Amino acid sequence: MPFHSQEMLELWLDEFADLGYSISQRVKVVPQDGTDGLDTGLIALNLLDSLTLTYIQPEPLGSIHWGITFEAREEDLKMGAGRTLELATELAMVSALCTFLQTKSQAAVAAELEYESRLDA
Repeated sequence: MPFHSQEMLELWLDEFADLGYSISQRVKVVPQDGTDGLDTGLIALNLLDSLTLTYIQPEPLGSIHWGITFEAREEDLKMGAGRTLELATELAMVSALCTFLQTKSQAAVAAELEYESRLDA
């Protein structure tokens, strides 16, 4: 299972932004308790300035497959057309970021397997 340290996730976020994606300033890597005290992280943001807390992380934890979790809300959310368009734009960024992180994870696992096979040869 791949290991995603806070440092690695921060580098991947920088790389995502360097590719020209408009990334919200609210996107942050936050600490997450890993097994045996390992330095792991997850990516979190508050959609539209604290309306909905959202996490992007491997699903299940440690997997190369990434998922997006939207925390439950206690109140209904009502928005006008303009605010809804802002939310749609932010959701598109979150979706692209999730796909990017999954691709990076798959590439890291493939590189590790290739390295191990060279050692065994």
